[in-house]
Amino acid sequence: MKKLYLFILFAYSLPAIAQVNPYKDAVAKKADALLSKTIAWRRDFHEHPELGNREVRTAGIIAKHLQSLGIEVQTGVANTGVVGILKGGKPGPVVALRADMDALPVTERTAVPFASKIKTMYNGAEVGVMHACGHDSHMAILMTVAEILSSMKSELHGTVKFIFQPAEEGLPAGEKGGAEEMVKQGVMENPHVDAVFGLHIQSYQPAGTISYRPGPDMAAVNPMKIVVKGRSAHGAYPWSSVDPIVVSAQIINSLQTIVSRNLQITRNGAVVTIGAINGGNRSNIIPETVTMLGTVRTLNDDDEKMIIERVKTIVTKTAEAAGATAEVTIPYEHHYPITYNDPALVARMLPTLQATAGADNVILRNAETGAEDFSFYEQKAPGIFIHLGGLPKGGDPVTAPAHHTPDFFIDESGFSLGVKALCNLTLDYMAGAKK
Repeated sequence: MKKLYLFILFAYSLPAIAQVNPYKDAVAKKADALLSKTIAWRRDFHEHPELGNREVRTAGIIAKHLQSLGIEVQTGVANTGVVGILKGGKPGPVVALRADMDALPVTERTAVPFASKIKTMYNGAEVGVMHACGHDSHMAILMTVAEILSSMKSELHGTVKFIFQPAEEGLPAGEKGGAEEMVKQGVMENPHVDAVFGLHIQSYQPAGTISYRPGPDMAAVNPMKIVVKGRSAHGAYPWSSVDPIVVSAQIINSLQTIVSRNLQITRNGAVVTIGAINGGNRSNIIPETVTMLGTVRTLNDDDEKMIIERVKTIVTKTAEAAGATAEVTIPYEHHYPITYNDPALVARMLPTLQATAGADNVILRNAETGAEDFSFYEQKAPGIFIHLGGLPKGGDPVTAPAHHTPDFFIDESGFSLGVKALCNLTLDYMAGAKK
């Protein structure tokens, strides 16, 4: 998952009737009994992380486990992805469950005995590798779900598709992968998926809780590249130049007015960020070119279109006013749509989450400007992306180690709740949508 932002969570409930799930108690007992196994898988993945499109060892462990359960397995999907198909003993819908597999180029700093010591090359530089966003947890949880549901195969009303996806965190330049590539290669078809569920563990959300949001949950992402071209000169004679550094500074300041002056902030949030600026190599030389990289995050399709157009206008016209030129590439490298949880499906499945975790432990979250490529699956079928608590009891959500950082830490006691939630969402959806 891309950079996370902390939002206040609050209790929420909807009047609805849960599907009758005669297997709820059995699922709970199995999930609790398998917790030590779930944790062992997670710790193994954590100690041996692999970057996107390089999850070879990881994929091998997953595929072997699924095969041992009698599940039909496809490997090499979107490079290193693994897909398992469990056909139930009774007719019914197809439910997809997804976990991401890749780690991040982060050097771990935690003191856990299973801390990663792995180093590898990324974009031409040696980096540490760490599961600093919880994907190790997601895989271990879904492997446990597969074990439980496969033990109930004869009673399943439908088919379960287990999607273990590589490269959620992005890729080096020039590579393809992630959910978008999985979808292009047909993971949501053959058989066609009727509903898709996924989860993400959160270091700032208390263990033992589940949070959710109908509609826009996480933002669309549009990375951007801006190249400003001026005229080089000696730093002592700036009047001979068209200074691209000054122009870039004006552009950066003007871009901040989009959210403050063009966005209807009472309706939706958005972010326009410049994260990198590169130009020049000496104190006394005004360079010819400055390159900037940034990101646009939006929670509404109309806002996305508006902001992209405003970015292009501000960048090109600011440069033109100074006698320079500027080119904007947006999206640059990739684009993630809004992670949009189908409101009708959320209303239907909310009682399942409340019955699984307890109504007081299921909370409505605010939308956030972090992003998830789970959104590509939700473009093909109604879906729900839930968030699982991983903050230790008594922990402070404000000071909890953030995702994508060397100190990222997760309380493993909440894993069984994630297992129960995905199992019960599957079983209850099948019970209410028998074909």
